[in-house]
Amino acid sequence: MAKITDFIEEAGAPGIIAGIGAVLLAPVIIPVVAGVGKPVAKTLIKGGITLYEKSKGAIAEFGESWEDIVAEARAEIAEAKQLPAFEAASNSENTIDNGQG
Repeated sequence: MAKITDFIEEAGAPGIIAGIGAVLLAPVIIPVVAGVGKPVAKTLIKGGITLYEKSKGAIAEFGESWEDIVAEARAEIAEAKQLPAFEAASNSENTIDNGQG
């Protein structure tokens, strides 16, 4: 298991100085980053909401088109399933001899 002394020996003086500097500057840097980050995040969120609102109509239109395509495909499948049965029924009527003729 690595010990803290191993880390200090490997980091050397520049690493130790950087670590101490980070600990001392953290209370100053974190609020500044948070202060800058919040407006940026709000801007991104507002842009996303605006984009969503503008694309709602296009999404609804795509959904309707998709439903139409699915309905047409289902109708074609149903027609294909019924067509052979219809042809077989019409052929069987022609071949049956009623005794007339």
